Amino acid sequence: MSAAADDDGGQWTGDDELAPAAAELASGVEHFSFAVDEGGVGQRLDTFLAASAKSVSRSRIRRAIDSGLATVNGEQQKASYRLTIAERIELDVPAAVETPQPEPIPLDVLYEDDAIVVVNKPAGMVVHPAKGHWAGTLAGALVHRFTQLSGVGGAVRPGIVHRLDRDTSGVIVVAKTDAVHQSLAEQFHNRMVKKEYLAIVSGRPDRDADRVNMPIGPHPTHRERMSLRADHPDSRPAETFFEVVERFRGFALMRAHPKTGRTHQIRLHLAYIRCPVLCDKQYGSRSRITAGELRAITRQKQLAPGVPDDEVLLARQALHAYRLSFAHPTTGKALTVEASLAPDVARLLDILRSGCGR
Repeated sequence: MSAAADDDGGQWTGDDELAPAAAELASGVEHFSFAVDEGGVGQRLDTFLAASAKSVSRSRIRRAIDSGLATVNGEQQKASYRLTIAERIELDVPAAVETPQPEPIPLDVLYEDDAIVVVNKPAGMVVHPAKGHWAGTLAGALVHRFTQLSGVGGAVRPGIVHRLDRDTSGVIVVAKTDAVHQSLAEQFHNRMVKKEYLAIVSGRPDRDADRVNMPIGPHPTHRERMSLRADHPDSRPAETFFEVVERFRGFALMRAHPKTGRTHQIRLHLAYIRCPVLCDKQYGSRSRITAGELRAITRQKQLAPGVPDDEVLLARQALHAYRLSFAHPTTGKALTVEASLAPDVARLLDILRSGCGR
């Protein structure tokens, strides 16, 4: 079982969104494939790879070769191996591990005791350091504020039991001790944690409630995306219950209860029923929406007073982890924690409610 989980409703695999904490180092691997041309004939394997895999440092390439992660025509070779024409080289380079540096980033703490901390994560914050996101992470803020955090997730994920996508806001629980971490991870793994998300979606759902049961696996061409794939060996079952909270002209506010916790699960399942999360740049049709675009879709003469048409109302996916319910890992008592909507989504919802049709 993994020591941490992913949320969008997803197991640690991403956007992303809720289940158990550290199983994904295996996915943090860069893969390279090369064919030796005339210019590479006679070169050492390490020299060739250093010139070909330019995004990776020589030291990381050498460590990968020494660890048996480089093959030539399917066989492991040493760094000093001399290449010949048309040989096929495969190289796997583990992602560089960066421990989070303490950063004085303000945290919206919803609940805290000696065992856990529950935080309302803002949109735009990455949960733990990763390629391209070494600073400004939730992990960095946690390390700065709290003297004790669990180590089950490893140095890069202090206290992190599950995670949310960068652009998803809302409730996330953090463990202070290893025993607490393991208890919470068990609850996520056994589907004992109740998760509730709120999403503003594009389109009008054709029913008040629905259940989507579609497996999720790797996207065939885009590494940062997932896809609904029943035929892939790495696909895993995924189930989400949806219900409509409010309807507007061209939009709806929906509540999502993911039974499983796969990467990007809620976003993929909402797109499947033709109601993608608003401003979901990966699975929807737009990455932002302006007041003028919203006015045109809802057929309003004007929106709220003083809102110009060129104002960007939302520039990230309108998905929020609203409520998390679980058994407290030390007392066993039921605990429910809620996070109010982020300001950008709350404002957009107010505008929709102000007269954008039902």
